[in-house]
Amino acid sequence: MMIANPIYDVVFKYLMDDDKVARFIVSRILGKEVLSLVARPQEVVGHLAQKSLTVYRLDYAANLRLEDGSEKLVLIEIQKAKYHTDIMRFRKYLGEQYANAANSKMLGEDSLGREIQEPLPIVSIYFLGHRLDTLTNPVIAVERNYRDGITGEILKGRDRFIEGLTHDSFIIQIPFLTQRRRSDLETLLSIFDQANRSSDYHILNVRPEDFPEKFQSVIRRLQLAHSEEDVAAVMRLEDDVLEELQENERALERSKAKLVAQELALQENQKVLEDNRKKIEEDQKVIQEKDQALAKKDLVLERAKEVLRAKGLSPDEIDRMLGSPG
Repeated sequence: MMIANPIYDVVFKYLMDDDKVARFIVSRILGKEVLSLVARPQEVVGHLAQKSLTVYRLDYAANLRLEDGSEKLVLIEIQKAKYHTDIMRFRKYLGEQYANAANSKMLGEDSLGREIQEPLPIVSIYFLGHRLDTLTNPVIAVERNYRDGITGEILKGRDRFIEGLTHDSFIIQIPFLTQRRRSDLETLLSIFDQANRSSDYHILNVRPEDFPEKFQSVIRRLQLAHSEEDVAAVMRLEDDVLEELQENERALERSKAKLVAQELALQENQKVLEDNRKKIEEDQKVIQEKDQALAKKDLVLERAKEVLRAKGLSPDEIDRMLGSPG
């Protein structure tokens, strides 16, 4: 069975545009029932070499059912990364999310009629197309615990002050989603397994029998994406832009290497110049010492001549006596 490759941004968005599918995927990743999921897409249009590409940041206001049966409203952001360098983009965007006053809910008004707002807790989900430096786990859940700083005891309950300033994260390493199907979540995420790529990287070839009935809505959605010509066109555009970005990155690396080589050559030249300067200074010091010695010798010689002249010797006699030519 052929499905569109969800590692492409346009396919991933097409997949998550289906509310039922999006709630199903997010609930499996979080391990919590998602009662509602309200999408808040943010589009950024980028231009590169006469091409335009729309990148979607997928944000959701999600109402979750917790283990104790209570409900919790959170902000979920889902992003995909192809490069390690995307970490700075994620940090910038996460900062924007924390600073955005719209990411809060109204609790009412105080005695002066001022609005009381509570910031929504943030849960971030990252789909990585690259490997982390140290961890090989396909799915990593970074979930916070409250701990007594004195006794080390794990504390129960949650506080809105802490929840508003810290957040949980789920990191999915796509390169490690290969063959292993140890849980429902790994089975679901196998739709990203790039080992199933055909010669056309836009397409994954999967076996229907690998996916239980409860996952069929996800598979059908990706089948639809495969048949959409508009989706295929944007995938081709993504390939073009990605290739240009990679070529720009390679050119930048070549420029950096050239600059490093030039810097090393400059340092070597500076070292040669410094050595030459020191040698010149040493030569000048030797010349100066010789000049001083000659000046001293001339002074002694002149005093000796004065003494001999005082004794009545003629200049020729003085020159013969002092070994002067003449």
